[in-house]
Amino acid sequence: MEETDRVEEVFCAEVEDGHAFTLEDNILTGNCFGCQEGGDVITFLMKIDGLSFGEAVERLAEKVGVQLRREDGDERDQRPKGPPRARLVEANKVAQEFYAEQLALPGAAPGRQFLLDRGFDQQVAEHFGMGFAPNDGEALLKHLRGRGFTQEEMTLVGLVAIGRSAYDRFRGRLLWPIRDATGDTIGFGARRILDEDKIDAKYLNTPETPLYKKSQVLYGIDLARREIARSSQAVVVEGYTDVMACHLAGVGTAVASCGTAFGEEHTRVLRRFLHDHEEFRGEVIFTFDGDQAGQNAALKTFAGDQNFVSQTYVAVEPDGLDPCDVRIKKGDAAVRELVARRVPLYRFVLSNVVSKYDLDRADGRVDALRESAKLVSAIRDKSKVDAFAREIAGMIGIDVDEARTEVRRAANRPARRDERPAQVGQRQPEAAPAAPARPAVPDLRDPRFSIERETLKLVIQHPMAIGRTTADIGPNDFTHPTYRGVWELVEAAGGLAAGSSDPGWSTKLRDSAEDPAVSSAISALGVEPLMREPDAAYVGSYVFKLLELTAQRRIAAVKSRLQRTNPVEHPADYNKMFGELAALEQHRRHLRDRMANGE
Repeated sequence: MEETDRVEEVFCAEVEDGHAFTLEDNILTGNCFGCQEGGDVITFLMKIDGLSFGEAVERLAEKVGVQLRREDGDERDQRPKGPPRARLVEANKVAQEFYAEQLALPGAAPGRQFLLDRGFDQQVAEHFGMGFAPNDGEALLKHLRGRGFTQEEMTLVGLVAIGRSAYDRFRGRLLWPIRDATGDTIGFGARRILDEDKIDAKYLNTPETPLYKKSQVLYGIDLARREIARSSQAVVVEGYTDVMACHLAGVGTAVASCGTAFGEEHTRVLRRFLHDHEEFRGEVIFTFDGDQAGQNAALKTFAGDQNFVSQTYVAVEPDGLDPCDVRIKKGDAAVRELVARRVPLYRFVLSNVVSKYDLDRADGRVDALRESAKLVSAIRDKSKVDAFAREIAGMIGIDVDEARTEVRRAANRPARRDERPAQVGQRQPEAAPAAPARPAVPDLRDPRFSIERETLKLVIQHPMAIGRTTADIGPNDFTHPTYRGVWELVEAAGGLAAGSSDPGWSTKLRDSAEDPAVSSAISALGVEPLMREPDAAYVGSYVFKLLELTAQRRIAAVKSRLQRTNPVEHPADYNKMFGELAALEQHRRHLRDRMANGE
């Protein structure tokens, strides 16, 4: 097999799970229709797996069997040095297998009891790859040496530490293997089990290594990635046992950060599995404890909320239990219900802010308004500000315009120590801002409207060729107002049947237009050349794609309603929308089949 063929094979294999990736003329480039990522194979892997350039090169070389040759002497040389990634992954794999075997031995009895107390039996431990690190400070070290690993490899991957001599980093602890999305073990989380453990910290994690970067690692992503992609939902919990409890209870989208708070890098990791972009919005559900620490975590998450296009929610157990405790005390169904009862993150955060004040007092309402307005004014997505201002008004019990005014004040005049809060109901000295200008009409040649433009060129220039295929097209299939106006003129003129027998079809349409923009568009559409001759395949590719885009918009709208509907409180509505969603998905598949068959 040629090396280029092998690279192509790996490129497809790397993205086949959840990514519809097509290669272009150059086999090293392409575009994923799922997550919209593209580029050459190295760039793609850097984005999709969060790798550096050197790490991506190493992974590809390992996959296709190409040996990397490193050259010394160039200080600018940033190519990977030291043991290859494959050796580090293999060391972790051997360690995980070793730890798993140790969990069955007598010395690991406290670890097994810890798991049983939380409802996790041996089968569950095996499913999650759990293990136990012997209290002997050199047990793993000796085992890895026996398997041919060097001290450099063991220390570089974080399994062995160096003091007066080399020793096992994890000793006498229950272990969770932390895996990347491909299933490779890249690190470990270790919980204190033994009273004689000299390290007081409840959890120890693998330190930063070439494989393990805690700001990018999500525990459980290897098990959750398929379900996240399928359901467009991710549940972010706070610990390893919470992930386990959720998965066992039927919430297969649960993940957790490892040894650090959920941050911006974690957001980027989740986004690629959610296929999180403007055309399709999933949901991210955070579980927080009901105490002050949980509320502070929610505030911090809200500050980074805009890294997602997806809708963000919070699921909090009223009794303050985490998902693992919920499963122990109330069962699997209660865990699923906890997730189903989620509330929008912004509503949870604003409710917590407002609840700190006595809203029966005027000064309490003023302070609640001022703090919540300051929070809202800081968000980057200004399209959300008005909706949040309405939420504030409803929570505090004031007029919406007062909430809007205070949000504008907070945004335009950062709070100072000597600045007094605005009084609720008091007329503001500054004049109300002018009403926002009407948004400009988008450029007709914007790529977003290319399908609409090409379809209308066929309608105007070749009404006979496109005739019968347009039976299902309507004004709502055109999202640009000018293109919608052109189609409405076509319908008013009798449709494509009238145009097929009228040599002055284009002129007739243009003369009937009252809107100058529509008239101008018809003139341009009537003379602009087509890509090629309008045969059946060419016509169908545009007509069915136009209809499919409409179906996708309708699907997105139904999914949006689903996200706003609580299935526990409104099961009938929820089920009805699921049926509607299924019908729309079937319609979209039918359109794709018709396009593929050249109808």
